[in-house]
Amino acid sequence: MQYRQKNLNYTASQIVFFFTVFVYGLQSFAQGPSEFSVGSERTKIDGVSAVVGDYVILDSDIDKTIADMQSQGIPTKGIERCQLLGKLMEDKLYAHHAVQDSLEISDSEVYSYVDQSIEYFTEQLGSIEKVLEFYNKPDEFSFREQLFEINKLQKLASLMQSDIVSKIEITPEEVRAFFDEIPADELPVFGTEIELSQIVIEPKIKDEETQRVVEKLKDFKNDVEEKGLSFASKAILYSQDPGSRSSGGKYTLHRKRPRMVKEFRDAAFSLEEGEISTPFKTDFGWHILTVDKIRGQQVDVRHILLTTKVDPLQLEESKKNLDSIRKRIVDEELTFRNAAYNFSNDKKTRNSGGVLINPVTGDTRFELTKMDPLLYNQVNKLKDGEISMPLLEEDRSGSKKYKIIKITNRYEEHIADYSQDYIRIKELALKDKQLKAITKWTKEKIEDTYVSINKDYKNCVFSNNWSKK
Repeated sequence: MQYRQKNLNYTASQIVFFFTVFVYGLQSFAQGPSEFSVGSERTKIDGVSAVVGDYVILDSDIDKTIADMQSQGIPTKGIERCQLLGKLMEDKLYAHHAVQDSLEISDSEVYSYVDQSIEYFTEQLGSIEKVLEFYNKPDEFSFREQLFEINKLQKLASLMQSDIVSKIEITPEEVRAFFDEIPADELPVFGTEIELSQIVIEPKIKDEETQRVVEKLKDFKNDVEEKGLSFASKAILYSQDPGSRSSGGKYTLHRKRPRMVKEFRDAAFSLEEGEISTPFKTDFGWHILTVDKIRGQQVDVRHILLTTKVDPLQLEESKKNLDSIRKRIVDEELTFRNAAYNFSNDKKTRNSGGVLINPVTGDTRFELTKMDPLLYNQVNKLKDGEISMPLLEEDRSGSKKYKIIKITNRYEEHIADYSQDYIRIKELALKDKQLKAITKWTKEKIEDTYVSINKDYKNCVFSNNWSKK
């Protein structure tokens, strides 16, 4: 079992490594063909490395991956071209069979990801001109087209992998068996974890401010319906959603893969093509939404988001209110749990007495070394049972609120214990089972798929049987 445990750890690091290679490698836009050592010779990188199904992998694809990793400061020492080729071949295999199995991703959804990527790059570098210069692209059109191909392949591969493991479940008996097979000296060590609770007080928004926002959205709706103005242009100019503003407010939704809050989905799937909703509210603010196109289970929509402005006096009042609640808890007039249930404005945590759920693991524990940096900075100096002073928090849309946080439990670094760490152990066991399913699928599909490898790579030792020997 010693081998197995080490192999699991190796697999986890491999997943991180290959994900990094995928993101940085496939999103590389280094200059064209160059030279790289293959074996003892120096070879011009301009030929075909391999063919998998309907996909071709060029030598320059590998070269671009290496060049971009280096430009991003990722160490490439010890990473062989054979490793990179093997990973690229896996990606092509997943994408090829996603198409064969009719796992669809719309072009509009891919272009939406492209828009988001370009907006992110522009925010990081300052302007689209600097982005094009950094990635050595002659114009924005060619940059978008290359990003489109990269993202489409990535999404197809991701869909195929998700489909492979979508129905895999694990029983308590399997979790127990997985844990029992790990020898005592190879049990994983879990870092220090804490459980947190919070109370959130949001400033009251004046009725006049809400009415102002609603009326503005009604004016936008009227401009489009009555005056023939562009909804997309309105979104670019006025929407306060940073994730979709640059693309004219565009999102693609799928009935079976919800990715938006309920109110947003309800509006999207209740409209006909070209119809515009009346203003509606979500936790993010006020919206109007229009449907561009309905394609079976998928719908392309655009929306405009406006948020209400917070009156500074109301914001200060919410802080005073929270100070008062905190004092009552410290003076033991109230328990933190009851105060959260009765006073907190946060819907997600109020009914559980303010208990925070880790969005990554789905349980209540947060490992200190893996916490969100903002949350870590808010709690790292708190003692067990101590309640923070009111903390001002501002979300991406600019909405402000105050909260207090308490560390309710602490679990020091420890060797895995089945009863205490069941959820964590279950996650490891499930990932192990999923990995085995993907490995089995890959092995079978390689045998059924056309694969051709250039002679320069015939001596590569791949983790998969690409040579079909």
